[in-house]
Amino acid sequence: MKKRITCLIALLLMLLAALGCADERVFVDDAGREIVLDEAIERVVVTGPLGQIAVFAIAPEKLVGLCSAWDDASRPYIDTEKYDLPVIGQIYGGKGNVNLEELIAAAPQAVIDVGEPRGDIVEDLNELQAQTGLPFVHISAYIDSLDKTYARLGELLGMEQEAKVLSDYCADAYARVKSLADRVEKKRLLYVVGVEGLGVIAKDSYHSAVIDMLSDNVAVLESPSSKGTGNEVDMEQILAWDPDVILFSQSSAFETAQNDPLWQAVSAVAQNTYYEVPVGPYNWMGFPPGVQRLLGMLWTGKVLYPDEADWDMYEETARHFALFYHSELTREAYDVLVKNSIGRMN
Repeated sequence: MKKRITCLIALLLMLLAALGCADERVFVDDAGREIVLDEAIERVVVTGPLGQIAVFAIAPEKLVGLCSAWDDASRPYIDTEKYDLPVIGQIYGGKGNVNLEELIAAAPQAVIDVGEPRGDIVEDLNELQAQTGLPFVHISAYIDSLDKTYARLGELLGMEQEAKVLSDYCADAYARVKSLADRVEKKRLLYVVGVEGLGVIAKDSYHSAVIDMLSDNVAVLESPSSKGTGNEVDMEQILAWDPDVILFSQSSAFETAQNDPLWQAVSAVAQNTYYEVPVGPYNWMGFPPGVQRLLGMLWTGKVLYPDEADWDMYEETARHFALFYHSELTREAYDVLVKNSIGRMN
């Protein structure tokens, strides 16, 4: 395997030499690593789903491969040309199912990692860079500083003007929701996942940022799970928490709760204040936890505090889809996305 990869690296270097030496620059990534890059970056791949979401928004034409195939929920919104890009695999963290030979053969000028930096990220990315002969670049992404994430991507890709549009959107959306969260009396909320709705997104967990900001998350547990499947509990615990509002993930117990005697005993179900989180192209609450969480924040604010959230959710959703998915969202398509949430409130 290593011999084949070494041969591929040699072929790649020969190809680059044949094309001539491009102007180079030194880029300092968000892990503090100095990386030598071509002055103009036209071919990139990403290490995981967060990178795929982020880079697709600013430079879909530069992607030469995907870490994972777009799922069926994405198909109506993603241009076919980009939908059908070759799947190289996830490179760093998570599944780690990359095909290194295909990665090298794709000849990207940069491999971009986006997300919260792990403790050993410098060593990991340096090792991957040495193994493949390709430059790996880390750009940090936190929910409260996505504007900086896009500014850095713009700097990396030589697309500062395009990045500013996305950066300004992120800063504005976050500021508006933060202002709402700071002035309302928080509602007691539970976010459940899984077919039976018995996985809970616990307070202070990796996936709870949106609900922790906008609500009183009743799922207080000693060891919050960092997984998207949450912490598994039983109905007795949910009845003890007795939230005023429940958010169900898609493919969870939303459809069956109203006819289930146990769920009917929970105040949120009895009062009809339970909703299904929209999905399209991704789960709006953050599976994976990408920039769509800003849309999820706007949606959550509108669901929980409709009189205080002074924005039109169709206009906000259409704007988000245009900016980040390069997709025109019709009113009819929007109504389908929110039929089990805002659609039930109208």
